[in-house]
Amino acid sequence: MSFEIADTVLGSRFFLGTAGYPSPQVLQQAISASGAEVVTVGLKRQVAAGGGTQNDFFKLIQASGARLLPNTAGCRSAREAVALSQMARELFGTHWIKLEVVGDEHTLQPDPFELVAAATELARDGFEVFPYCTDDLVTCQRLLDAGCRILMPWGAPIGSGQGLINPWALRTLRARLPGVPLVVDAGIGSPADAVQAMELGYDAVLLNSAVAHARDPVQMARAFRLGIEAGRLAYEAGIMAQQDMAVASTPVTGRPFTL
Repeated sequence: MSFEIADTVLGSRFFLGTAGYPSPQVLQQAISASGAEVVTVGLKRQVAAGGGTQNDFFKLIQASGARLLPNTAGCRSAREAVALSQMARELFGTHWIKLEVVGDEHTLQPDPFELVAAATELARDGFEVFPYCTDDLVTCQRLLDAGCRILMPWGAPIGSGQGLINPWALRTLRARLPGVPLVVDAGIGSPADAVQAMELGYDAVLLNSAVAHARDPVQMARAFRLGIEAGRLAYEAGIMAQQDMAVASTPVTGRPFTL
C-alpha cells in the first residue's frame, strides 16, 4: 500500500481532514483508526481561534505522528492564498501546502485562473503545492505547467457527500496523466465512493466531513481505511472487464453428466 508523493514515502493512501470533530479526543482516535499519515488543517480557522504551533490542537497532531498539510481554505484570490501559504510555512516549518482558491460561493468550486496564478508563484517560491482543483483536464495540465507535481481533483463539491459525480472525467485524468500522483479530494460520502476512486487508479483519497460528521467518527475512519485498501488492492490485482452478455465461469463441452 505504500507509495511516494512529494519525495516522501507514505504507508497510507488516506489523507484525513481535521475540521468538525465532536472533540479533540475523537479526532485523535479517528486519526489513529484511519491509519492516515497526512492530515490537513485550515490555517484561517486556526488563526481565527488564536492558534499557533504550540497550542493544544497542534500538540495533538504532533502526538498522532501524522504529517501536517496546511491548507488555504477560505481564500478567494491568488494574492490571499500566497500570503497564507507563506504564513503556514513560517508557523509550521513545512513547504507543503494544500492550495485552495474558491471561485463560487454556492459550489465552492475552485477558481482555475486564480488557482494557476497562485500555484505558479508558490512553486517558484519552493513550495510543494497540492492544488485542490476540478476534474477539468486542461486546468490540470496548466497546474502541472505551473510547477505542481501533484493534483487533487474533486469527486464532488466539498461536503456534499455525492461521491464521484463524473467518473468519466476522473478516468480520463488518470489515463492522460499516468505518471502524476492524483488524490481525489472533496465530495466523498461513503467508503464505497473511496473504493471507486481507488479502483480508477487514483493514488489516494482525502476527505473530512464523511468521517467528522458520522454518528461514530472513529468507526467510520476505520471503514474508510479498509475501503481505500480494498480499492487499491483491486486495482493492482486487475478488475475484470464488464461484459454485455453472460460468460459462463465454468466452460462446459459435450453432454451434461451427473454424479
